[in-house]
Amino acid sequence: MTGPLGSDLPAGTRFLGPEPGAAPRWGVGEHPLDADLATCVACGLCLPHCPTYRLTGEESASPRGRIAAIRAIAEGRADVDPTFASYVDLCLACRACEDVCPSHVPFGRMIEAARIQIEPRRPRRARFVRWLGLRVALRRRWILSLARMMTPLARPFVGRRVRRLIPHGNPGPRVPALTEPEGTDKGAVAILTGCVQDQWYRGVNRSTARVLARNGWRVLAPRRQVCCGALPAHNGRLGDARALALRNIRAFGGVDRVVVNAAACGAQMKEYGELLGTEEAHTFSTKVVDLMEFLAADGVDPPAHDAGVDTVAYHDACHALRVQHIREQPRTVLRSIPGTKVVDVADGDRCCGAAGLYNVTEPEMADELGRAKAEAILATGVAIVATSNPGCAMQLAAAIRAAGGDVEVVHPVQLLDRAYGRA
Repeated sequence: MTGPLGSDLPAGTRFLGPEPGAAPRWGVGEHPLDADLATCVACGLCLPHCPTYRLTGEESASPRGRIAAIRAIAEGRADVDPTFASYVDLCLACRACEDVCPSHVPFGRMIEAARIQIEPRRPRRARFVRWLGLRVALRRRWILSLARMMTPLARPFVGRRVRRLIPHGNPGPRVPALTEPEGTDKGAVAILTGCVQDQWYRGVNRSTARVLARNGWRVLAPRRQVCCGALPAHNGRLGDARALALRNIRAFGGVDRVVVNAAACGAQMKEYGELLGTEEAHTFSTKVVDLMEFLAADGVDPPAHDAGVDTVAYHDACHALRVQHIREQPRTVLRSIPGTKVVDVADGDRCCGAAGLYNVTEPEMADELGRAKAEAILATGVAIVATSNPGCAMQLAAAIRAAGGDVEVVHPVQLLDRAYGRA
């Protein structure tokens, strides 16, 4: 990471700040904001909580080291080169550092803005693949549906890593556009069906609709909704993330509550206000609520029967625990099922290595994190582990299989749905 900054940056690059009197916007412009960089005092309290630093022990793999590199770029003391890209790309963006930082450093939006700087300098083929996946496919459900339907045929021809991550089996039909409530009608809520969730984990969406309906809610699944935008936002394509956010705000117009069953999606949508910087987006973000958060606050009609399992391990998805500060709610919901004991996983607050596309783009680090997580889950002796994010579900299932284990990975709402169904 040497050489001057100067003219190597894309034409028109400049620092952008918030409008006068407005809150800072998430990842606005091509650079991290000066004000954000100034918040880090390099105290190092984040280091023990950073998964990549814990594994490598290298300063460049710590939040403090990455911020130093980002600051050097911003001040013109270094260039956006492959070394800088390697520092930034190795970050999981799990935001564990934010959760423990006494100075409240907004590391998440700094790392996303840094990836904008890197994106134009990636190899042409890499940029094309990202454009195809993060812009073209995520805006068009039919392309994702085609990719899912082609998966069985493509398995022999894709890499081992991708092959072991993609779930097996038929995901079944999409969640209905409308699910009527059972018993007392409490009103209507809309649910995000998502992209990965909608294609490979449709059972989670169907369980979500049934459980909400069982608890008195009319459930809407607007057909014009799209991907939440988390994947492009985390991979240097904030423009695409903003376009998706605008489409979702329109698709969910008129609803009072948007219930999200995927942790990363919920975190992204709760930050639409910062992403877009508009009053409309801020208002929309206040309507977004995590499914477990919603059920725990509203109260769950206790099932009359168990879910066919007595002990469940729970894995905290980073974007639930770190960004949305959701910890007890899923455990509370699971304990509402008769006879269900919830056990925690050792080092359960550490990232599993999924992190969006990370388990594909940074396979060695992802494998190390996944292996540790699988060993911790297998040590509990459970037959089922629950988690509230599809990326985590993919990563955990693959890591457990690689470790020789046989543990079912489910979303908490699926266990609640099973208990209701056993009645």
